[in-house]
Amino acid sequence: MVRVLSRSTHNSVLESMQKLPYRNRLASLIKLFPELSVDTLRSIVSQECQRRMKCNHGRLTSTETVEVMYSRFTNSVSMGDEPGILLRLSDETGLTPALLARTIVERHYQREDKSKPARHYISTLMKNTALIDDRDLAFETYLCLLEDEDYGPIAEAVKHSLGYEYEMRLRMELDEGNITFLHEEHLRARGYDKTPDVKLEIPVAVDGQVINWIESKALFGDEDAHRGYLKDQLYSYWNRFGPGLVIYWFGFVEDLEKIHQNRIILIRDELPKNMVVMNLNPPKFLSDAGCSKT
Repeated sequence: MVRVLSRSTHNSVLESMQKLPYRNRLASLIKLFPELSVDTLRSIVSQECQRRMKCNHGRLTSTETVEVMYSRFTNSVSMGDEPGILLRLSDETGLTPALLARTIVERHYQREDKSKPARHYISTLMKNTALIDDRDLAFETYLCLLEDEDYGPIAEAVKHSLGYEYEMRLRMELDEGNITFLHEEHLRARGYDKTPDVKLEIPVAVDGQVINWIESKALFGDEDAHRGYLKDQLYSYWNRFGPGLVIYWFGFVEDLEKIHQNRIILIRDELPKNMVVMNLNPPKFLSDAGCSKT
């Protein structure tokens, strides 16, 4: 399956996304782009959804909008509407199910002086909906969390687990290739603050380029995501350890390496099979080979 996308293909996926409802859009995209990896499409959907929510969250959760949504929810409950009230509101408003549910829960626990409850308290309720004192709201929130692949504690747990899984896969493949390395825990024990997933003890060459470290990303690498990682992580690794490699396991937009210009950071969608370990043994002199000196 294709994981390295041309910019035109990536743009086509994004354009198609905008025309589809939030829920079940992945299934529709799989039919529209059967040549692309499902994991690639899932990651693109998740990243674009998160960006859209960051841009629109303030507008969609203004005080007036929240009051209207909360009134609609309470009215629907009192009228005995079928379960899935918040999911249907999510489809209408464009907020993801988990974000909408959190907004309604915050409104439910709003104090008499109109102040919001503590964020950590709401986060606790979202992680364990059984603690919500309203039975209908608790059930509706639970449904929203189950349906949301991009936000909420369930989605975050899945992403964390996926990231760990692929980091372990990287370590296993390096072990199988007899490539020695230090991982994050080793580096932090030595006092490093910002650390790549893997620091190679003996550098390797990939396509003629020396690599000193490897970073694992269990997601799709588009330009926005990659620029963010460059600023927050990758340039720090480059400054400290030299050239490195980033693996976007679910693919990336082609020509992404051009962003770095003269800073060498290779990008791949798997651990390269053509890695060459540097030979650190000193060359033998003629006398070592059994030749006499002249």
